[in-house]
Amino acid sequence: MKKVIIIGGGAAGFFTAINAKEMNPNLDISILEKGKEVLHKVKISGGGRCNVTHACFEPRALVKFYPRGEKELLGPFHQFMTGDTFEWFENNGIPLKTEKDNRVFPESNSSQTIIDCFLGKTEALGIRVLKNHGVNAIKKQESSWLITTKEQQFVCDAVVMAAGSSKKVWGLSESLGHTIISPVPSLFTFNIKDLRIKDLLGISVSNATVKLIDTNLEASGPLLITHWGLSGPAILKLSAFGARVLAAKNYDYKVQVDWLSRPTHEIVNILLSLKSKQPKKQVMVRSPFDEIPKRLWERFVNASEIPATFNWADLSHPQINSLANQLTKGVFTAKGKSTFKEEFVTAGGVDLREINFKTFESKLQNNLFFVGEVLNIDAVTGGFNFQNAWTGGWLCAKGLANN
Repeated sequence: MKKVIIIGGGAAGFFTAINAKEMNPNLDISILEKGKEVLHKVKISGGGRCNVTHACFEPRALVKFYPRGEKELLGPFHQFMTGDTFEWFENNGIPLKTEKDNRVFPESNSSQTIIDCFLGKTEALGIRVLKNHGVNAIKKQESSWLITTKEQQFVCDAVVMAAGSSKKVWGLSESLGHTIISPVPSLFTFNIKDLRIKDLLGISVSNATVKLIDTNLEASGPLLITHWGLSGPAILKLSAFGARVLAAKNYDYKVQVDWLSRPTHEIVNILLSLKSKQPKKQVMVRSPFDEIPKRLWERFVNASEIPATFNWADLSHPQINSLANQLTKGVFTAKGKSTFKEEFVTAGGVDLREINFKTFESKLQNNLFFVGEVLNIDAVTGGFNFQNAWTGGWLCAKGLANN
């Protein structure tokens, strides 16, 4: 009987184990988890609801959400895609639902549903789940592997690295000849202290465009003002695609925000029209743009040095241009970042050039596999990192079952 050890009790590890055992019941599979809990990241993801995947059903469109892994995942997504994820979970008693922003959750709205499914299936399939079994060493012994934990030693035929962003497992991978791309934070909010957004916690706009000045990087989407500065999907996407650029800048950078995602000249024309059509109305009283809440509008008016008592008729052309620029070309200085603590995502990991993406097996060592965030693959928010785990886990399972 072929023995398989999976290092890491997370989503990718469990999904690999379950599918490999179902594909080949003769496999003897154990999952080693260093801590007291398994599937912790599943539990906290999506605010405790587990954002299982994203309703994007075309591989070439889906890979665009991966700053690292775009090219490598195209082939795998043709083998196991989001539609397959829907089918897998529904076949296992977990119907999924798609929300307006295309994020996908279990209909139960609880990540515990996913956890119970995985734990139930591992028990039913006879897959051992060993907690408090952090791996200290891995050695190749001819055609087998020797794995040493604090508790005991294991001899197996194949090893799957599925421990996520683990420095220890990256170190073990290096000891086996693999290259590790140094990790940097991937998803984080921009720390900004600016009077234009001070004390406006919770205010959001539905579709802003944010550019990283002095680069070609930009992202669009909902934008949220937080206690630290700016967040929301637009910021998180920019932080993901700009992860290494921002790290190189030591997180001291400038961003330009177009709060309306519309050309400046178009906004100027709207403001000139207001000056003509409602000359006696006060500028400060009401935002003429539904997308801009009143309190935020007031900040832009103040930043344009327009007196609170001014009517639209009082505005000069320079003041109108200034106001339009605040709305579409406002520059903010960011210093530092705030990461999503437990849902922390990194850019970095095992070099993708060293992986066979037909099976997720190492090109350097036979019967050594890598799945999930242990690889130098990461995505924007919205269920994409889990989809990488499911796809990698499925193809790895096929490789283990057929090898």
